[in-house]
Amino acid sequence: MFHFKQFSVDQSGCAMKINTDGVLLGALATADAPKSILDIGTGTGVIALMLAQRFANAQIDAVEIDENAAKTAGSNFENSPFADRLAVYLSGFQEFFKTYPEKRYDVIVSNPPFYINSLLSPGAKKNQAKHADGRFFEELIKSVSNHLAGNGVCWLVLPPDTAEIVKVLAERNGLYLQKAIKIRSFEKDEPHREILMLGFQEISTEIATLTIYKDVNVYSEEYKRTLQPYFLAF
Repeated sequence: MFHFKQFSVDQSGCAMKINTDGVLLGALATADAPKSILDIGTGTGVIALMLAQRFANAQIDAVEIDENAAKTAGSNFENSPFADRLAVYLSGFQEFFKTYPEKRYDVIVSNPPFYINSLLSPGAKKNQAKHADGRFFEELIKSVSNHLAGNGVCWLVLPPDTAEIVKVLAERNGLYLQKAIKIRSFEKDEPHREILMLGFQEISTEIATLTIYKDVNVYSEEYKRTLQPYFLAF
């Protein structure tokens, strides 16, 4: 059990545990008073829970294709203070949108599988959670374009090479890169993740950088400040 300041997360049954990618996405995904949020591939539900804490008026749907993970997320939602605003669906996003074609969201977030055409990791569940074929992102971005509200935003966390592919796919589907946050371990390191904000409005792209550590095993002040509303340790 992972305890946050306002909720706890049971990770049993989930191939992908709570990780830095997910909590940074949950903490950094901003929006202007959203009323509706969709978390694609919710896993433990941690990102949805973080967003529920921050956006008190938002109803949040979470889709998860793995049955055990969906059950775990549902339990985490039920045991949280935000249970009445959270719903989990055992489904891939494609099937979800076929079932609910009318749904539109102010915010869509995802910490998606991102290793495209790379060596598969051992374990079927972890493969499903970490790997995507080339069509996955084409379908994801098309679905985002079709189900994002006019002034809505989509937030994704990706490795830099996958982020470049997604930026091209986004423009093909009428979405523009509005913000990119480059995540690096130490100041001397190249970024190993990018958090992208996509929307329909073509504006100047804001570029930011977040450094996780200031020394070995010592978190940076910006990392602690980012996660302070959620992490007991900060």
